[in-house]
Amino acid sequence: MKRRTFIHALNLGIATATLHRGNGLGNPINLFSARSSLLKELEYHEIRDIKFSTVQLNYPRLVGKNARLDIHGTGPNVEICVIKTNQGASGWASLRGPRKEAESVAEELLGKKISDVFNVDQGVLANRYLPFDLALHDLAGVILEKPVYALLGHETPILTDYYSGMIYFDDLEPTNNPGGIERILEECRYDYEVGYRQFKLKIGRGLKWMSFENGLRRDIDVTNAVANAFPDCKILVDGNNGFSVDQFIQYLEGIPQVDLFWIEEPFHETVGDYTVLKDYLTSKGRRTLLADGEADPDPELLNVLFEKRLLNVHITDIEGLGFTNWRNLMPELEQMGVRASPHAWGSLLKTHYTCHLAAGMGNTVTIEGVTSTSDDVDFSGYKVVKGQLVPPKSPGFGMPLLKKV
Repeated sequence: MKRRTFIHALNLGIATATLHRGNGLGNPINLFSARSSLLKELEYHEIRDIKFSTVQLNYPRLVGKNARLDIHGTGPNVEICVIKTNQGASGWASLRGPRKEAESVAEELLGKKISDVFNVDQGVLANRYLPFDLALHDLAGVILEKPVYALLGHETPILTDYYSGMIYFDDLEPTNNPGGIERILEECRYDYEVGYRQFKLKIGRGLKWMSFENGLRRDIDVTNAVANAFPDCKILVDGNNGFSVDQFIQYLEGIPQVDLFWIEEPFHETVGDYTVLKDYLTSKGRRTLLADGEADPDPELLNVLFEKRLLNVHITDIEGLGFTNWRNLMPELEQMGVRASPHAWGSLLKTHYTCHLAAGMGNTVTIEGVTSTSDDVDFSGYKVVKGQLVPPKSPGFGMPLLKKV
């Protein structure tokens, strides 16, 4: 793929609409007829009302520190919008970006046909409407009586592995009586019962919370303990840019028997440091995926790292980049031989949006799980089966809003 094409997509450019393969609609004539029918249905609906609110998500436990940030808490209060049409259809989702930005363009959307702002084959048709990106996908699915993954190309969802992204430095909490490594193992046992068969362990305790030597030792001991306790599970690690490349290699030297599934953001990405890490892994015969692009992504640098095969997995946030932009970027990543796993930490809503992207387009190596409950949202349609996240067949994203807005 040409560098400027990748950068254009990553910088929120809206690509020209294309028909995705594998939608099960048959030959081009039937495909054209079916898509024309979908377009007419969307033309029939005009945006009548947009309301804003929040939904409260609750984690099953207090989530502690990572290498750079203090305690993450017990669950977010997520900004959402609800879009209703003149025909009585309603869709909702979390906002992309701040509410103030969404409110500034909401009035402009009133009275517009859904087909003026959204296309089944492409997504949102203009950058300024991206705050409503996810809600418009949900609404289109409701109108067309299809799950979002089917709008993307697959009537039968592509299933993807599912990892727990909730294993932080909880061994250090509470500060007056820390739980130690046994606390981490307890959390992994809980997550195993949820259905996860992949655990992502936060590492980098020696950056802020412990001396480097003690933090490194604890990172190593935690990784070895989880790998030994759950031999049927895959281990991912995330350093949140908390190491230098030499320090991270010291960590790897301490876990010679652990076959890591992936390494995420061990240090701030540079060509030089990732070349050193890749050469080290190759010299040791260790095959692990290298994932980056979450924190302050530099599109041009990421492109270079992917082209040089120094990175394998693109992980920019599902809302940060935007659902429409992820749709347009995914075929480009496939051409480069790069896998996807959009960052979803913080919100189970983002996990489920990623699930539909993966189910409809594939090329996703695993999905970040953020186990949550809510009195405001019905999550019951999603199931974890054999370590994979299975989306519901219900229209849109399949998460009924229980809260009156």
